[in-house]
Amino acid sequence: MPASAAATGPAASKKKFGKGERVVPHHTQKAKKWYPVEDESQPKKVRKTVHPAKPRPSLQPGAILILLAGRFRGKRVVLLKHLPQGVLLVTGPFKVNGVPLRRVNARYVIATSAKVDLKGIDQKTVEKVAGEGYFAREKSKKGKQGEEEFFKQGEKPEKKKPSSTRASDQKAVDKALLTNIKKEPYLISYLGSTFSLRKGDRPHEMKW
Repeated sequence: MPASAAATGPAASKKKFGKGERVVPHHTQKAKKWYPVEDESQPKKVRKTVHPAKPRPSLQPGAILILLAGRFRGKRVVLLKHLPQGVLLVTGPFKVNGVPLRRVNARYVIATSAKVDLKGIDQKTVEKVAGEGYFAREKSKKGKQGEEEFFKQGEKPEKKKPSSTRASDQKAVDKALLTNIKKEPYLISYLGSTFSLRKGDRPHEMKW
């Protein structure tokens, strides 16, 4: 038997059905009459390509932004750094308006023309805060309940306090930022005020 015939396998036969012909495969090539009970898991083909996020030209480090969503919506914050996938690292500073170091989606932000000089900021702390695992939530230890946990079920849960490392990082970033803000007149009161629209306001005619 030649090698080419062995590679192709048994040949299919042609049968006439009425006026036309149909190719009937060999019995070894026909579909199985039974199927496995459980479906074999196959990895999904991801056709979408992840493109790096392109920040808007107005979103430059040092720019003052207005938050449009979230817990601190309406607050004015200072942009520190661009993070991957269109996320921004911002700060209040905390002493001015109570906004801590946090990540914000660039879509829910209005960039203003006002800017703050970032000279003197500790870049090592900024890089540390910009890391992936910095804002990760701590895993709660849920094991077997003891007597103390059983009797504490009716009580109010204790408020989560920020860790000492986050508090020290906040102070390290805000220290140089506050000295630069105090050099500009009315900038502290501008950052401390909240943004809101009233009846008759036309946002499309406002100059940010």
